[in-house]
Amino acid sequence: MAAAFDLSGRTALVTGSSRGIGRAVAFALGRAGARVIFHGASDSQALRGAVEAARAEGIAAESRTADLGDSAACDRLASDCSGADILVLNASVQSYGHVGDFDDAEFDRMVRTNLRSSFRLVRAFGPSMAARGWGRIVSIGSVNQAHPAPRLAIYASTKAAQKALMLTAAKEWAARGVTVNTVTPGVIATDRNAKVLSDPTFADTLRESIPAKRFGSAEDCSGMVLALCSDACSYVTGADIPVDGGMSL
Repeated sequence: MAAAFDLSGRTALVTGSSRGIGRAVAFALGRAGARVIFHGASDSQALRGAVEAARAEGIAAESRTADLGDSAACDRLASDCSGADILVLNASVQSYGHVGDFDDAEFDRMVRTNLRSSFRLVRAFGPSMAARGWGRIVSIGSVNQAHPAPRLAIYASTKAAQKALMLTAAKEWAARGVTVNTVTPGVIATDRNAKVLSDPTFADTLRESIPAKRFGSAEDCSGMVLALCSDACSYVTGADIPVDGGMSL
């Protein structure tokens, strides 16, 4: 059974993988044998440290930088990583506010980074994966795509649209060996969520609303992504799989 999860000979690009869920996913894929391309919006100690730590484990790892909100930079990333067999769309930006608080510039920033970049990368990698007869695309969604939090309307909208893009791509390439799926985390204890979870009263109330009675970890998500990227899940495509401790029930 272990052979079904073996990614030896595969190359994976994981966007936003210097920290959090993306980093955990990159390590999981690398430990399964994939060559991993870590990505960050810009050069940083976190990105360099992730690659160094991966190499210390014997993972074939390298890094690329690109501001995914910039179409030209996004396209350069795709060109630099052409030939990748696995694409994990993890990078995103979010900001909090009521609908009336957002201006056009912030709306456009989230749409460019969360949605347009997903489209450009899927468009760049999907056809070549299909031509080779094997490929895996996994987007990291959000529980907000179905149940938007009151102050995350724009972020939630981009994630809902990203999910629709994944469904369409799944139908298009299913017969050619390419699977396209969404993993939808609930409340994950990463540094992105550290500020909002720093209020103990709010955190306790939120934790009690989750059937599992705990927040998830990045590793809770990476195992599911690994499975979807392997041959073990070759017959799973177009799925939206919650990793949320039962929050969406």
